[in-house]
Amino acid sequence: MLPIDVAAHGSRWRGRHPLEKALLGLGLTVTAVCLPPWPGGPLVAAATLAVLLGPAGVAGRQLWRAFRIPLGFCFTGALPLLFAVGGAAGPVSLAPDGPRHAGELLLRTSAASLGVLLFAFTTPVSDVLPRLVRAGVPAPVVDVALVMYRIGFLLLDSLAQVRRAQAARLGHADRAAVWRSLAGLAATSFVRAFDRAARLQSGLAGRGYDGALRVLVPEAALSRRFLAASAALIAGLVALTYTLEGLYS
Repeated sequence: MLPIDVAAHGSRWRGRHPLEKALLGLGLTVTAVCLPPWPGGPLVAAATLAVLLGPAGVAGRQLWRAFRIPLGFCFTGALPLLFAVGGAAGPVSLAPDGPRHAGELLLRTSAASLGVLLFAFTTPVSDVLPRLVRAGVPAPVVDVALVMYRIGFLLLDSLAQVRRAQAARLGHADRAAVWRSLAGLAATSFVRAFDRAARLQSGLAGRGYDGALRVLVPEAALSRRFLAASAALIAGLVALTYTLEGLYS
């Protein structure tokens, strides 16, 4: 399993209803996108970090390992705003308001990414997918998503085993060996994927599969206190942002 999935399965909030955590994470994400980037972005990011590292109990090192990937995309998306294409200054030049726009985009996207990570670090996918059927999503769509989710981990494990075997046989000794190993890794993964799919189909057929995968879903009741606290946090962030914006303007 991926580290973020391991953290989600062992989260302090694992027993809470996924809808509670979805409303909190989605609320913080929408708040980061809709509020003015300054001071809204830093306020939402600070509040989300406080929830992640405090009540949610996420380790700081795990959070940084997961956050640095979307943070890289945030920087990549903000960099083009620094430049202007065409015009009197030449084919490519520095945009007049480029740093301001890039900074605003970076503040918004990084804070919104933390809101998404809040849901990911506290809610396993296996707790969400079966409940989607009750929400009106067609059962075959949920079944396919659940199967692909589980197969993904099996394929990642197979890739790790093949890479270790190649490394033990000096498959990464030089550049030519690395390219041969990559080609062999891709071919082996392709064959194993089809083999696992065929075995899965045979296993389901042997268990009387009738078009729906029935799994046990742990019962969880919605907590009004948690929902009220989430709403109060978001409302407080909105009020504080506009108050500080009025003071700075």
